[in-house]
Amino acid sequence: MQVFDMREIARLETDGRPYLEFLRVPDLSVGLYMLPAGGEDRQSPHTEDEVYYVLAGRSRVRVGDEVGDVAAGSVVFVAAHVPHRFEDISEALSLLVVFGPAEGSRWSSATGS
Repeated sequence: MQVFDMREIARLETDGRPYLEFLRVPDLSVGLYMLPAGGEDRQSPHTEDEVYYVLAGRSRVRVGDEVGDVAAGSVVFVAAHVPHRFEDISEALSLLVVFGPAEGSRWSSATGS
């Protein structure tokens, strides 16, 4: 069994990177994604499905052609390969991110590498 304390994970040094993966097994990976108020979300579509759970903060999220508001407690599903990003970040975002299967695990088959 593994138990994680999100308060402790949020304090870990990330060398300036906004994403910190803290759990990886073949069928899923979990991480913490943090974006400052007024920040820019620069992510690209992923080859895996993902779920975001907003731990703290407030912004809008664009998934494909749809846009909606998110705040603490919101859950957002993003299917593999769908463009998405958080926009108009009015309060710093802390997001729990779950990939299924693990992030990047489908990348080589999707690119033919």
